[in-house]
Amino acid sequence: MPTQDSRIDSQRSPQGAAPRTHSRSWTLAFGRACGVLLQAIVNGLALTRISPNTLTFIGLLINTVAAVLFGFANSRNYVSMFLYAGLVIIGAGIFDMVDGRVARQTQQVTVFGAFFDSVIDRYSDVVLFFGLLVFYARGNRLFYVDLTAFVMVTSLMVSYTRARAEALIGKCKVGFMERPERVVLIILGALFMRWDAMAPVLWVLAALSTLTVIHRIRYTFEQTRHIAPLKAGEPMPSPNRASIEPAPAPVTTRNA
Repeated sequence: MPTQDSRIDSQRSPQGAAPRTHSRSWTLAFGRACGVLLQAIVNGLALTRISPNTLTFIGLLINTVAAVLFGFANSRNYVSMFLYAGLVIIGAGIFDMVDGRVARQTQQVTVFGAFFDSVIDRYSDVVLFFGLLVFYARGNRLFYVDLTAFVMVTSLMVSYTRARAEALIGKCKVGFMERPERVVLIILGALFMRWDAMAPVLWVLAALSTLTVIHRIRYTFEQTRHIAPLKAGEPMPSPNRASIEPAPAPVTTRNA
């Protein structure tokens, strides 16, 4: 026979669990709704038979618009200009998310598409930081000009160390500060520029990008230390092809 305490607990537990279940259901519903919306965009683009490479390039053009907004910001309008730039970068992110899905849905996945996507992503990174360079230079904030330039270099090195390592060992996805994280931080810095949020964002990018580069260098060292030294004139050994996944769709080559 259940005791009075157990009856009280059984009456209380559904009430205590309800908020967690309710919150989880809202999260799942939101995620499902975003997935449905994204798939609707993919379906519409697939009907046009547009090239995924074209979508990738459009994303670069949109990021260039955001960079122009950064560059034209001044002491009077920087809050609104950065806000607009942040929203534009969000729009560019949609193209980052759909180009690979469109490629798979329209059966246009190619090795060149993965290569082209990676190259365009590097240009998208650089153009945004270039816009910030112009903004800080026009405001005579030379320290942040230097910091932005440093972040630009380390962001490229995050991608380069992965590409160079994967030419030797097949896979090197260690480290935290990949492209999605960089883009999210830049968006947050732009949207909250009213409180000069871009300055701490640059510090975070500088620190975590540097740590990611160091992490990838150390990981590659550990993976290659057992390989015999090369003799004079001997070509660089190819990575173990069995450990390399098939050529991914353009969207899956991001996060470098």
